[in-house]
Amino acid sequence: MTFWQNRPVTVTDGKGFLGSFVVEKLRAASCREIFVPRSRDYDLREKSQAEKLFRDAKPDIFIHLAAVVGGIGANRSNPGKFFYDNATMGINSVEAARAAGIEKFVCAGTICSYPKFTPVPFREDDLWNGYPEETNAPYGLAKKMLLVQLQAYRQQYGMNGIYLTPVNLYGPRDNFDLESSHVIPALIRKCLEGKSARAPEIVAWGTGSATREFLYVEDAADAIIVAAEKYEKPEPVNLGSGQEISIRDLLEEICKATGYSGSVRWDATKPDGQPRRCLDTTRAAAEFGWRATTAFREGLRKTIAWYEEYAQSASGARA
Repeated sequence: MTFWQNRPVTVTDGKGFLGSFVVEKLRAASCREIFVPRSRDYDLREKSQAEKLFRDAKPDIFIHLAAVVGGIGANRSNPGKFFYDNATMGINSVEAARAAGIEKFVCAGTICSYPKFTPVPFREDDLWNGYPEETNAPYGLAKKMLLVQLQAYRQQYGMNGIYLTPVNLYGPRDNFDLESSHVIPALIRKCLEGKSARAPEIVAWGTGSATREFLYVEDAADAIIVAAEKYEKPEPVNLGSGQEISIRDLLEEICKATGYSGSVRWDATKPDGQPRRCLDTTRAAAEFGWRATTAFREGLRKTIAWYEEYAQSASGARA
């Protein structure tokens, strides 16, 4: 608790999906000075704006969670934007942090940085053993460049920067927009809307054969807080649950949990994305004692309950 009391902390995207939970956990840890910059006030794609943020906030610890991100469809539609925005936001923030003499820079990477055919479970040493899956490679490579930058700055300037690689996140407050959401919120929404409309079938992307690993958002927030306090090394660290599930089995779980009883039509003209995803999380346990604690079905239940309440509230507001 005392670690955070007298340290001003800045959290980019601190009102977003993951960031809102990180901010809540910082407050619970007695952090008294938390600055959450808004993109309209600080456009981190501009170097001068990043420098202004550090002058205004004067953080000891900077937690960089801001990202332009989406599911497979969004990645395919915006490869240039996803590369440029994520690279420039990160590069400018790290450089401004160095110039300001930051105590610690905490950077959230992405599992999309791993090579397309990484052996399962993904180990951090595998990050450079091939090119990422094509549909999200621009995003994944942009984020991976921040690992290079942090390691280079540590070597040349002695800057303390750490890089965490979370697997696919899910949970309350996620993005449920079908045009840009990731797989779990998209399937939850399709199932609930299919149930409400008594639709005989719903359509799912791909073949269902790809596998994914999912980490509940509050577990990810816990990991970031613990790593920010305890981890001091240049090597990247995976954050995951260590449990792999196929998209087909995932949809079966969501159908059961939402009560949707119709059939599923798999649209094989849509891409599956990376064939498999499952992380080796032993480094996180060994280096700073973190392990995921939320069972997948429990996390799924909480996510569905939150979205049902949110959708009902939004419907009421429109009425």
